[in-house]
Amino acid sequence: MRQFIDKLTHLKPSTSPQASQIPSPPSSFADEQDIFRYRKQRGVNLGSWFVLERWITDSPFRSAVQPAQSDLDVARGKDAKAILENHWNTWITEADWVWLKDHGFNAVRIPIGYYHLAGLDPSLLDGTDFYGLAGVFEHAWSKIKEAFELAYKYRIGILLDLHAAPGKQNADSHSGTSKSPPTLFSSKHNLRHTTHVLSTLLIHLNTYLYNTHSPPLPNLIGIELLNEPHPSSDKILQTWYLNTIHQLRSIDSRVPIYLGECWRLDSYSNWLVHNDRHMEGGLTVLDHHLYRCFTSEDIHTPALSLSQAIDPATNGSTHQHFSSISQKLSNAGGSGLVVGEWSGALNPGSLSGSTTNGFNETKSYVDAQLRLYESQACAGWFFWTYKKGHPGDSGWSLRDAVKKGTFPHYVGIQSSSGRRMDGNEAAVVDAKMKTKAIARENHTSYWSQFRGSYNHSQFDEGYSEGWDTAFHFFNSSFHKNFDEGPKHSVNEPGFGAAWAKKHCSAEDRSKKSYWEYDHGFRQGIDGARGFLIDHFK
Repeated sequence: MRQFIDKLTHLKPSTSPQASQIPSPPSSFADEQDIFRYRKQRGVNLGSWFVLERWITDSPFRSAVQPAQSDLDVARGKDAKAILENHWNTWITEADWVWLKDHGFNAVRIPIGYYHLAGLDPSLLDGTDFYGLAGVFEHAWSKIKEAFELAYKYRIGILLDLHAAPGKQNADSHSGTSKSPPTLFSSKHNLRHTTHVLSTLLIHLNTYLYNTHSPPLPNLIGIELLNEPHPSSDKILQTWYLNTIHQLRSIDSRVPIYLGECWRLDSYSNWLVHNDRHMEGGLTVLDHHLYRCFTSEDIHTPALSLSQAIDPATNGSTHQHFSSISQKLSNAGGSGLVVGEWSGALNPGSLSGSTTNGFNETKSYVDAQLRLYESQACAGWFFWTYKKGHPGDSGWSLRDAVKKGTFPHYVGIQSSSGRRMDGNEAAVVDAKMKTKAIARENHTSYWSQFRGSYNHSQFDEGYSEGWDTAFHFFNSSFHKNFDEGPKHSVNEPGFGAAWAKKHCSAEDRSKKSYWEYDHGFRQGIDGARGFLIDHFK
């Protein structure tokens, strides 16, 4: 049924002079790059590294001008360049990348502002609130590039998130300035300039990753066009999304693009499926942010109820919603869903009556979320945030949560043997046949209740290829270029449906029985993961 592609061409030819300067990445690392991008993303936000938030760390704000809440306030303050460069050099160091690897994390989301790109093109600040401040930010770009190099050393992927756009995409101070109202969506110039910023970023980033750096770096897992946009209408944002996706994909046809969905998953997933034909190329991912500590309803809901609503173990409403969205997105060739921000924070109102000072409730809440995000309803997740300047906040600081025990010490599957999974072929093949037979029996038994025309052989084929795909990811964890050892986490498929369609012909995808293939593929991945946990952990 499927035609597997051994070599992929990632960069599409373009008539753009700038785009034509981008070198093609070596085909030898195409598969490794796909593993980085399509695997289950278990990540954390490196909050307040570049885009500063005073509640996370207040040290960089010590000389900021009033109201001293945003990057612009810091940049206009005394000794801003020295303060910022010292912060960039010390907030995240190699020891932090080691810590992430040792705890199973394979991805980070790095919030940046457009002004952090002044080092690659100072003119990006012309006509903006940061005009005249290019010198303050000129060395940020070198730190961003360095992040890719260090992250790859520990096999960690990077999602770059445009957290602060020209004119601001929302009213929050973490969008670059302290002033309101935001003007991104009311200004055609700002919208065009934001697209230009993202295009410039992609051109320079690809040049660095594929050509300047030796060896080439495959660990760009995506670019998020805007963090938490707050448009005056969905139409304005969605039109801009389509135009910007078209521009970026004309530069790099395979780059994964992440889209903030304004906390309207149903609306934006419907829009994404409807516009699937415009999304050809790499992954197009919806980014949902999930917090349960801000609204009046959240504050008056007990922690147990919040956890049960999320938890797949109780078939909670949020799990049902995510599953529905995930199934819908699987119908769009290269789409998926991630939770780009979440935390263990609960409002004191939700912890009323706790006998453990909130510890048990917070741990249960985190565990319920992880069960949801680790299911096939979600392709990945990024905790907010990595750390805070002052220790002790286990609701928002990952480092503190792990230390306290409300967050697991390790995420994902930890291989204790450091061995590949393809050295036990007989056991693997036997397990594949046995689990497929059980899955097929359950599948045919269920659908026999409903009249219709079925082709259950497609389920069989999907299961086999889902299983094989899972082991392809598992074995990539022990590639010769990957460190082997007891602390090395195992790669698993995350964007399974998108991977299947990527390697499947358009003719096969159009068949009426493709849904059975898709069901089998997903179950094959689950079956292989269960076998891996039982036999190789």
